Amino acid sequence: MSSAPTRNFLDLLVAAARSRPADDPIFSLNAEAQRRAKAGESIVNATLGALMEDDGRLAVMPSVGEALRAVDPRRAAAYAPIAGEANFLASVIADLFGTGELARAATAVATPGGTGALHHAIVNVLEPGQALLTTEYYWGPYHTLAEHTRRRVETFRMFGEDGRFDARDFERALSAQLAAQGRALVVLNSPCHNPTGYSLDDAEWSEVVRIVRAAAERASVTLLVDHAYAKFGGPLGGRWVEHVAKLAGEALLLVAWTASKSFLQYGARVGALVAVHAEAETRRRVGDALSYSCRGTWSNCNHAGMLAIGSILTDAALRSRVDAERAQYIALLAERVRAFNAAAGAKGLRYPRYEGGFFVSVFASEPEPVAARMRELGVFIVPIQGAVRIALCSTAARDVPRLVEALAQGVQAAK
Repeated sequence: MSSAPTRNFLDLLVAAARSRPADDPIFSLNAEAQRRAKAGESIVNATLGALMEDDGRLAVMPSVGEALRAVDPRRAAAYAPIAGEANFLASVIADLFGTGELARAATAVATPGGTGALHHAIVNVLEPGQALLTTEYYWGPYHTLAEHTRRRVETFRMFGEDGRFDARDFERALSAQLAAQGRALVVLNSPCHNPTGYSLDDAEWSEVVRIVRAAAERASVTLLVDHAYAKFGGPLGGRWVEHVAKLAGEALLLVAWTASKSFLQYGARVGALVAVHAEAETRRRVGDALSYSCRGTWSNCNHAGMLAIGSILTDAALRSRVDAERAQYIALLAERVRAFNAAAGAKGLRYPRYEGGFFVSVFASEPEPVAARMRELGVFIVPIQGAVRIALCSTAARDVPRLVEALAQGVQAAK
């Protein structure tokens, strides 16, 4: 009796979808670290970008939880407006820009975290086949978002020989991209860049704005500031606003804002894409396009989350409590940053200026062998192109010397 021919059901998927990975590599490494820890090994897990207490529990702000519980269940259960709750959107704009001229030139839509904001920027500013422009070290999902929406990622050298932001290569890359595709979406993650921890200083922001303004005279240029970690950027973390304000009438300014990091609410998926332009008609059209994209993707966002975060941002007493709770975690993270800088400096490791933020990256020509050696020693980090990324947000200060020692051994073994 002859058997029927075996059918290949892979053709049920379009060709581009047939070999996509099922999980993010960071989450896979985190899962392995957790398995080994549960089996009784002594593990240092510096993979996942979530702020942890020194005892390994997820850090949360009690006042944020209180605000979430205070939301009227009937309001939370109802559909949110497509573009987002008006009070929430206004409070996000005020959180970024206060009540001045820049705030009056802004519009916004709600998004599921910063990831949703990035998605909307990519699909509304770039044509299919075109590329966004960002630093050579960047958050991996930029690539996923671009590829999934039939766009690409192009990069420029992030650091010059002096270890500072390479404005010259940024200018070169932006000019080349405008010549090739006639428009540009520049994505800069600062303060507290993921994955390097680097924050642009005043001089570097001035150069960025100069370069973008000059380019915007020739073609359509959009600058997106990925604001995810900015609340952990220290006392100078908000200075970027003073610089990008100069772009309001010349280029489109976008800000990807998220409550995931600022309010330690990763699961609530509360974010916004804020767009700034001095011309009212341009601003209206941008707002309409972003709202249309909301309807065409997730339709509307987490209503309870928007109501809770909106209440925090507009209630002075509640906001003061949340700010105080966040300050304690900023201090906790600063202790880890100091410990890393001291230990890594003593070992002669090469890494960018690091003053705050969830991550730091140490340069490595062979990052995979470095990470593999560290895993043998029970220390988990994330290999990336040209470096290894360390999540100090999830690493107690007492574990930093062990981490740095394993890192130094890994770098030496990979030579």
